[in-house]
Amino acid sequence: MDSAFEIISKTDPGKVRSHNEDFVAQEHETGVVLLADGMGGYNAGEVASGMAARIVVEGLSDTWRALTRNNRVVPESAGVAGKSIQEQVERANRAIFEKAQSEPQCEGMGTTLVVGLFYDNQLTVGHIGDSRMYRLRGESFEQITKDHSFLQEQVDSGLLSKEDARKSRNKNLLTRALGIDPKVEAEINSFDVLPGDVFLLCSDGLNDMVEDEEVRLTLLTLQTNLALAGDQLVMAANDNGGRDNISVVLIKVLQAFPATRGWIARLKSWFSLRGN
Repeated sequence: MDSAFEIISKTDPGKVRSHNEDFVAQEHETGVVLLADGMGGYNAGEVASGMAARIVVEGLSDTWRALTRNNRVVPESAGVAGKSIQEQVERANRAIFEKAQSEPQCEGMGTTLVVGLFYDNQLTVGHIGDSRMYRLRGESFEQITKDHSFLQEQVDSGLLSKEDARKSRNKNLLTRALGIDPKVEAEINSFDVLPGDVFLLCSDGLNDMVEDEEVRLTLLTLQTNLALAGDQLVMAANDNGGRDNISVVLIKVLQAFPATRGWIARLKSWFSLRGN
């Protein structure tokens, strides 16, 4: 997996906020990437995002490493990947919720989350809130997550255009977040992955400040230099006002990463036994 990807991450407080409540993390060996955008209370947002990142990345990486130990085999089924992500999301949600309930300075804290797991020429994505994942394939740039927000619901129902939604002042009204309620369910989807694909995880500090077309052109032009592309995206968000923390994770797929076959049945059986 180490040779299959190039991964870089950038995070910046922006021009207005005094501290950074975003958190980015990755585990290159197991193909896990994550971005979380915290909220609630003085400094409590960064507590929530940091807890989410640590619990989900460590837990998901440990689970995946246990499944593949000694044989370099990964599960073929996207269902196994999705179940693994949901398990770690539930662990993080429970920990954040309990801390918010027990410590007054953390009351009301929560976080968005977008996490990706790469395996067997596939990607399974879990997300909660309005942090996003995009994919650049050739010249086509596509948002592959859908915001859990009041504005997105209005767009889906036809009450608001995408352009009007960008201008709205109600951008921060989320319909789903991690750590706010005792239980939460991530939205989970799986995608095929091709060499040359570039994936972008970002907090709303980027997509609220920079049009998707500008992001597309930046990635298209600078995809051979991901570090410079990340710097340019953060700079563009700040140049346009930098009203929020700005974070990006960029992943370029350098080569195919197919699974070694032959152990799939054992892995599926192992997960089946855990579920009983």
